[in-house]
Amino acid sequence: MPAYDRIAVLSDIHGVLPALEAVLAEPDVVAADRIVLTGDITAGPQPTEVLDVLRSLGERVLWVAGNADRELVEYRRGERTEIPDPIGPYAAGRLTAADVDFLASLPATRTLTVRGLGEVLLCHATPRDDEEVVLVDSRPDRWAEVLADVPGSVRTVVCGHTHMPYVRLAHGRLVVNPGSVGMPYGRAGAHWCLLGPGTDLRVTPYDIPAAVARLVAECGYPRIAEWADLYLHARVTDTEALAAFGPRDGRGDPS
Repeated sequence: MPAYDRIAVLSDIHGVLPALEAVLAEPDVVAADRIVLTGDITAGPQPTEVLDVLRSLGERVLWVAGNADRELVEYRRGERTEIPDPIGPYAAGRLTAADVDFLASLPATRTLTVRGLGEVLLCHATPRDDEEVVLVDSRPDRWAEVLADVPGSVRTVVCGHTHMPYVRLAHGRLVVNPGSVGMPYGRAGAHWCLLGPGTDLRVTPYDIPAAVARLVAECGYPRIAEWADLYLHARVTDTEALAAFGPRDGRGDPS
């Protein structure tokens, strides 16, 4: 297994091309040995455009599937009749048959060696499930559950899914969430992470009003103006997101 000096981790792009373009223009992303995508790449307003840009980078990009990518595939293949995310059916309809096959082929996890961090396991939600919830304040026994089958040689785990960046220790392992490129909760901007030799959470500012206007002009989703205003401006706060996700990490509903 090759050892990389630095990798850029991008999660939860959700088909937002202006946010992706801003991150890809970052000098540290340009200089990174690899760009690793930890899922939920296409479920949003510009799925094919995002795929085209990322695939144009060739072997520099390493792919991991997310639950939203899986849902688009299942919807297109007739394995489900609805998608929880309202924009999901629109995004699924934009994909070509080749896009569907490509997304279906993506792995659920990847393990890479990064200098300074050793073996790094990258996944979407948790190493064992693409929609399981763990949070920065999840209790130790919850982390023990979700990390139980991770090989002892892996000392760093990278997971996305909840759209909020954090770094924490859990049973001696470093756990990193890069946040969301396209649908951040709590703070606007395109969130990502640079790994090696340490862990550096980043946020790339970009012209959000211009991006909203661009999505409205270029995307045919009927509620695109509302969608873009809500998610690109990060109007869902981190407090609201933690309250919504909290019961799903096994702690139970506090009410």
